[in-house]
Amino acid sequence: MRNGNPLVLGSPVKYAVKSRPCSSTLKGSSSSSTPLLRAMFIDTHAHLYHNQFKGDRAAMVQRALDAGVKKLFLPNIDKESIEAMDALAEAYSDVCYPMMGLHPCSVSEDNEVQMAEVERLLRTGRYCGVGEIGIDLHWDKTFLIQQQDVFRQHVRWAKEMALPIVIHCRESFEETIAIVEEENDDRLHGVFHCFTGTPEHAERIKALGDFYLGIGGVITFPNGGLAETMAVVGADHCVLETDAPYLAPVPHRGKRNESSYIPLIAAKLAEACGLTLEQVAAITTANAERLFAPRNA
Repeated sequence: MRNGNPLVLGSPVKYAVKSRPCSSTLKGSSSSSTPLLRAMFIDTHAHLYHNQFKGDRAAMVQRALDAGVKKLFLPNIDKESIEAMDALAEAYSDVCYPMMGLHPCSVSEDNEVQMAEVERLLRTGRYCGVGEIGIDLHWDKTFLIQQQDVFRQHVRWAKEMALPIVIHCRESFEETIAIVEEENDDRLHGVFHCFTGTPEHAERIKALGDFYLGIGGVITFPNGGLAETMAVVGADHCVLETDAPYLAPVPHRGKRNESSYIPLIAAKLAEACGLTLEQVAAITTANAERLFAPRNA
């Protein structure tokens, strides 16, 4: 609970039988018609405090609400992003929910000061998750050992405080999931942010227990392969995310991303899985609410 507003605990929604492919279309998609959206969506991962939104942040949040995206979860990056993230969460306390963690790309040789501040802030109880955390080997492996140590410490804090972890694992799936598997117990839960893996990767994540796949704009990319993967995996363990301002879905690819584009991602997931847009909204919203619901430490 934050500011007296609890996150509603929702049970996972499953559809054992695939329905017909989604016939709803969205503005900006291949069809010119726009659906009437009655479902509620949740963006589980958006850096809406980023400077790219400085000129129209209030309008951007309103566009998300108008698109049916009613909750926005904000992962932290490092000490430089905390003030802006907290300010946004305070301004929209019924909509924006902040997390706390040190992004793997911000990990260096010495992380003691930043990690001490992360721990201090987590213990205030103001944050709904531990993130964005994990391992990133896209650029190089210089600080791999430090990233592993920092990630493991985050995981242990999350278990102690009964908070979900939001995992970044760019080009590091094996290194990242190995630590999750080692640390896993009935207290650990979370999401693999920006999932772009194989069906085998998805099954390994599902086997952890209380973990989800974060599906974002990549699913709309032609030749990206994620839509084909999700056709095999299904939507039962999915949550939706934008990673705004990054990774905008088609037809906005290459431009600034924002939370109002969540329905475009949902529509593509529905198409891939043979579900309606409304079913995907129900599944992913219930999963997101369960993921971030308060638990007893």
